[in-house]
Amino acid sequence: MPKSWGQKLKILYVLDILKKHSDEQNPLTATAICDLLARQGIEAERKSIYADIESLCDYGCDIIYSSSPKGYFLGERDFEEAEIYLLSDAVRTAKFISPKKTRELVKKLDSMLSVPQRQKRNKDIYFDYSQKCNNEEIFYNIDKISSAITDGVKVEFDYVSRELKGREFVDVVKRRKVSPYALTWQDDHYYLICNYEKYDNLMHLRLDRMSKSEKTTEKARHFREVSEYKETFDVADYTNKIFGMFSGDIQTVELCCKKEIAKTVIDRFSENIFITNVTENEFHFSYKAAISEALVTFIMNFGDSIKVVSPESLKRDIVERAEKILKVYKN
Repeated sequence: MPKSWGQKLKILYVLDILKKHSDEQNPLTATAICDLLARQGIEAERKSIYADIESLCDYGCDIIYSSSPKGYFLGERDFEEAEIYLLSDAVRTAKFISPKKTRELVKKLDSMLSVPQRQKRNKDIYFDYSQKCNNEEIFYNIDKISSAITDGVKVEFDYVSRELKGREFVDVVKRRKVSPYALTWQDDHYYLICNYEKYDNLMHLRLDRMSKSEKTTEKARHFREVSEYKETFDVADYTNKIFGMFSGDIQTVELCCKKEIAKTVIDRFSENIFITNVTENEFHFSYKAAISEALVTFIMNFGDSIKVVSPESLKRDIVERAEKILKVYKN
């Protein structure tokens, strides 16, 4: 066969065709691959396709031959079809991703599927616009803050908070400079865990409320000065101890729970809780958590199904909240 345009690149086009047009239910014959190459202006014979596929397999590509229906398809991909669906659903439901970015990310994920797989998907990308933020800077913020965390320097940004003035909620913008320690996705929002230099504690700020973020050259305060962590900031451990991203003093909390809510308790606290006592109808367990308004609310949601055993400060918080609620309804 005489040389023609694209012969040196043909093997790459063969791999690209297998990625885009083949899957387990839609394998491609050598003839079909030749036809798709011809659309790219590349001439090829079936025998050369067999040789290309053999070379690609030697390179490590997972190309599988199917006898029914006959043809070749790319087996292992960077992401399986179900994984693409899962990631796409996560993007669609993530509140901190803007509508524009949601569409862009879902389209990028869909491009990893084969053409037949994409044809099975809905062409329209459905999500609730009212639940999405409109801050297009969030990915820029992530990049800047991640770089600042790596380099151990402070980051500065405008932060928007909503405040009630008269009968309306208004945006109040303040410039903040903080020492950043970690980024985490909690309760449908993306948070920065950091320290504001005026205080000796940790605070959590939402990335969707940030704008004009800038990485500074000022050295960040080490997290050992404001947290229990010394060498590594354990994000998983820290977020496990707080409720609704409300910070507070970390203490050992002991609760007495009715067995009927055991599944809910395990879902919230994970299976790492330390069970200290079990009776026919109840069980006691202890857990390290931040004493905060969010924890009080969580406990009170279960009424008489959960009782605080310790610490005393949390018991007082529960009683005070209950008395305030009672007073509202007595008036």
